Amino acid sequence: MFFVLFVLNDPSKCDDLLFAWEEAGVKGVTILPSTGLGRVKQRLALQEDFPIFPSLSEISEHSESLSRTLFTVVNSEEIVNKLIENTEKVTGNLHKPNTGIMIVIPGAKVFGFRENSNLE
Repeated sequence: MFFVLFVLNDPSKCDDLLFAWEEAGVKGVTILPSTGLGRVKQRLALQEDFPIFPSLSEISEHSESLSRTLFTVVNSEEIVNKLIENTEKVTGNLHKPNTGIMIVIPGAKVFGFRENSNLE
């Protein structure tokens, strides 16, 4: 088993990335809006002047500037390799700046993962 975490720099590519991951064999993905130190320093995210009671348009506008952090668990190195390949088809070469950061960690113990789970 492998835990895969990916921070996607460009949130507009999230839908394409999800389809690419599904094509690679991923059964489920958790997606979180996120930001990094660079964006905070540039005041592009998590600004202190974000309204206490924002309108829906203000929330949408604010969240679009955030990265997306995706994570999943897969059961084979073959799927990990396909996942990396498909990710780079969407984002470009991960060694270049402003694409994203991917981490793959072997899972010594995984609980709650069902190989044959169907999305309903």
